[in-house]
Amino acid sequence: MREYGASFGIGFVAGMRSMSACAALTWAASQGRTRGDVIPLGPGARALATTAALAEMAGDKMPFAPDRRIPPSFAFRLAIGAVGGWALTGRGASPRSGALAGVAGAIAGTLLGRAARGPDSRTWAGRSRGLTEDAVAAGLATLVVASADHHGWRNPSEGPRQIR
Repeated sequence: MREYGASFGIGFVAGMRSMSACAALTWAASQGRTRGDVIPLGPGARALATTAALAEMAGDKMPFAPDRRIPPSFAFRLAIGAVGGWALTGRGASPRSGALAGVAGAIAGTLLGRAARGPDSRTWAGRSRGLTEDAVAAGLATLVVASADHHGWRNPSEGPRQIR
C-alpha cells in the first residue's frame, strides 16, 4: 500500500486546496518524481500554479467563496486527485489504482476539510481555521512531493520522459 501513499496524499491536498495540489504536482514533475508527460515541467508552470495556490488560499477566506462541495468544485477536486494520483503512483504499482487512490484522497480531503473548517468562514474563528487548513495543505503537499517514489523516473536534466 505504500506505493499509493503519495497518490492518496495528493488527492487529500486537492480536496483541501485544489490549486495547492496542482502546484505540488508541478514541483514534483520538475524534480522527476512523476510519471508520464501530463504534468508541466517548466518554471513558468510552477510559478503560475504556485501563484494560483496562494490566490486560492486568499480567496477562500472571502465571504463570496463557494462551498467546495458544490458539483463543479467537487468534480474539479476529484479530477485533480485522479491525475495527481496517477502521476505519483509508485513504480511497479498500478497507475489506475493510483488514480483511484487520488480520487479517494480528494473525497476525504474535501469532506474532512470542510467538516474541520466549519460552516462560517466570515467569522474570525472561521478564518483562523481556514489559515490552519492552508498550513496543513501546504505542509502535506510538501511531504507528498518529498515522499513520492521517484526511483526509476527520469531526472529532469536527462531529456524526454519515458511513460511506464
